[in-house]
Amino acid sequence: MIPSTAAQRLLLGAQGLLDDPTRRVTTASLQVLIERLGFVQVDTINVLARAHDLTLFSRLDGYLPEQLRKLLEDKRSLFEGFTHDASAVPTAFFHHWKPRFARDRARIQAHAWWQYHFRGTDGAQVVKDVKARIEQEGPLKSSDFEHPEKRGPWWGWKPQKAALDFLWRSGELMIPRREGFQKLYDLTERVLPEHHAVPSPDPGEHLEWACATAAERLWVFTAKELADFLDSIEAAEAKAWCAAAEAAGRIVSVKVEGADGELRPSYAVTDWETRLARLPEPTERTRLLCPFDPILRDRTRALRRFGFDYRFEAFVPEPKRQYGYFVMPILEGGRLVGRLDPKLHRDRGLLEIKGLWWEPGIKATRTRKRALDEALERLAGFVGAGTVQLP
Repeated sequence: MIPSTAAQRLLLGAQGLLDDPTRRVTTASLQVLIERLGFVQVDTINVLARAHDLTLFSRLDGYLPEQLRKLLEDKRSLFEGFTHDASAVPTAFFHHWKPRFARDRARIQAHAWWQYHFRGTDGAQVVKDVKARIEQEGPLKSSDFEHPEKRGPWWGWKPQKAALDFLWRSGELMIPRREGFQKLYDLTERVLPEHHAVPSPDPGEHLEWACATAAERLWVFTAKELADFLDSIEAAEAKAWCAAAEAAGRIVSVKVEGADGELRPSYAVTDWETRLARLPEPTERTRLLCPFDPILRDRTRALRRFGFDYRFEAFVPEPKRQYGYFVMPILEGGRLVGRLDPKLHRDRGLLEIKGLWWEPGIKATRTRKRALDEALERLAGFVGAGTVQLP
């Protein structure tokens, strides 16, 4: 049986939240961290800073966004791919994205998404024309394609923008760089020529890679959590892999105590006890987590593992929000103890905390508030704010 506190530490340790955040940061050490995480979700919301930057900053005080840009655009040791959403992914994984490319191509073409965005047009011809322009002209942005009907920024995408996204999701285009966070698209064979030439893995090889990769980044998991980690295989496939891996002695069945005290059947890497013993004890340092942090991405697991009920409310109408637009969970040592709603006023250099909520049973002691103040000062420095304003 794995006690609740041990299960929490194992997940935090696997995902880099127990390591010393003051250690020196280089592009090489940043690459190692992202490979350890598996990927980092990229998001356009910029109410404070980009999601990927906040995720990395919570683990490395000295992190600079330029370091990630170098890995993506100069070294090409990372690429922008799709997991649950757009993500920075180690390029060494690229050939294992090829089964996903084929899957997503078929799914998108059969989806209402396709019919909606290409209504009134010949979708296949739009895709062909968009790709032909990039072949001839080189990297292009969505804004380089004109369409007479203005359809808005999101679900009103013009057909050419939808075509670019389709070609990216299906692996025919890659994102060599961004300009002002706008994606430029180019042919995959021009962006990653060597990786593009590597053949797609067979289904068995891909299943083994997907499950083993996820297991090594979670340490304790259910079959569904393995499947959900990269979102590249089905839950039934992960279940079959777990049964075979357990029979081969590669993983073990365990009962994991949840934050509610309930024991649930799971799996773990065979040496989980050794890994637990080697992990550093959580410090009382406070960290502010991005809403898309790896330990929060699976909301059900976060509730079960930490007793932390989190919902991302940016897309919830404001009157219906319980907390706020871009709420950041507060990690104190190994516990999620609260949440806050930040907003950066760039014109005034002000980091405003619009709301602060402690979890039930958590007292706002002087020591706790001091640690939070220090975390907010670090965050303010990262986002370029000279002043922090608490509610």
